[in-house]
Amino acid sequence: MQKENKMDFSNVKLKTCGMKDSDNIRQVSALNPGYMGFIFYEPSPRYVGLDFEISKDFPASIKRVGVFVNQSETSVKETVKKHTLDYVQLHGDEPLPYCSKLKEEGIHVIKVFRVDEDFDFKLTRQFETVADFFLFDTKGKFYGGNSKPFDWGLLSKYNQALPFFLSGGINPDNIESIKKLSFTIFAIDVNSGAESAPGIKDVNKISEIINQLHL
Repeated sequence: MQKENKMDFSNVKLKTCGMKDSDNIRQVSALNPGYMGFIFYEPSPRYVGLDFEISKDFPASIKRVGVFVNQSETSVKETVKKHTLDYVQLHGDEPLPYCSKLKEEGIHVIKVFRVDEDFDFKLTRQFETVADFFLFDTKGKFYGGNSKPFDWGLLSKYNQALPFFLSGGINPDNIESIKKLSFTIFAIDVNSGAESAPGIKDVNKISEIINQLHL
């Protein structure tokens, strides 16, 4: 019998995204995820708001990720500077020149692709030199936060040229399915699948995911 080929999860990172409440940020920060995402896209129910500030005691060990959707380069750069962001996550339809300009400014980029069964993974190739990571999310009604996974088996079509974040409805109930995948995942991105309300993460669910991943 052929041995099942499962990926090694010993080095997989965790990103919690859609954070906006200061107390909740502190609670989740105590679990020490590798990355934390803050959404600066106003139509999102997880939009941080105009008065948002990252606390001065925010752990230096957690990378700060700003999430943007088709926003101006000037707005993105100003937000990166204001909040000392480590990465920008481009969740819209930002073209190659847009990403290239941010890279030239020294800004680290996570480029998002929204995946369904019709997605052509060849589209990722042009972004390989202007992004630090890719993020694969479920294609749905919204730019993220659709609360459901896509067919993760489709990722076997990806050439693995850049490490990637896996997103889309990830919750404690489907972690075991992720652990059965045979390709390398850099990080798990958790958002709507582990919330008690939009923008408020359920700390118990996050803890359960961490325990299942043995992080």
